[in-house]
Amino acid sequence: MLKSAVKTALFILKLVIPFYIIADTLIYFEILQKISFLFTPITNILGLSPETSLAITAGILLNIYGALAFAVPLHLSPYEWTILGLFIGIAHALPLENAIMKKIGLSHLYSTILRLSSAFLAVFIFKLLPINIEGKSQGKEISFTHYDSFLDMLYNSFINASILAIKIIVLITILIFVMHYIKEKLFKNKKISTPFSIITGLILGITYGAGILIQEKSNLSKKDILFVGTFLMICHSLIEDVALFVIFGANMWVLIFIRLFLAIIISFLVMRFYKL
Repeated sequence: MLKSAVKTALFILKLVIPFYIIADTLIYFEILQKISFLFTPITNILGLSPETSLAITAGILLNIYGALAFAVPLHLSPYEWTILGLFIGIAHALPLENAIMKKIGLSHLYSTILRLSSAFLAVFIFKLLPINIEGKSQGKEISFTHYDSFLDMLYNSFINASILAIKIIVLITILIFVMHYIKEKLFKNKKISTPFSIITGLILGITYGAGILIQEKSNLSKKDILFVGTFLMICHSLIEDVALFVIFGANMWVLIFIRLFLAIIISFLVMRFYKL
């Protein structure tokens, strides 16, 4: 368990600090501001500033840590963090996690379409809710920190990136110990079942939830695999993923309940079409 925590900490340091400095460098030379127009259609749909495009791209292709490294220097409002948390919480690490779902029999195309469409739908539902979250006004310009020189930027960027990495490492280390306890005390030697796979994925993540299916998929029907896979791709790791965005101001209950609601509804609809 301690080895896992150290390994995760090193991974976060290697990922977050370089990406954070890259983001600050792109902002300092106004490169990000100049290329952000390319992503305007996507960010407009989400209600975010175009500058968040790199955070979204890093989240979709890499993981949540990459998204955070690009997003934190932008000084987003709680409203914007909630939108980003909803979208990236569903549609992150697609190449890796789609490969995991492929092992249980769900195609890359199905996984990609499902997660991206669900991510956009989650944001759309959030915007319809009568919830007052700070920074909700649209069209707000992102504020950038002013630096006296490039070296000053590098120094402050490294310090800020290190602080961010430490925050994430502390949070993840605590969660690793909690999840280890949950896995060992509650889930050890449990018999495979559809509800058990979903509960495991909700708490521990898509890798654990799908991992159970991979081990026992010969004993499960295609219908069960499709249902669990669909549910987990929309709603998984409700502790770790949600906490990572909440520490920056995202609304915890919005992130949890919208994803749960979508997972239940979409999984039900997929099962109805499966029968037909």
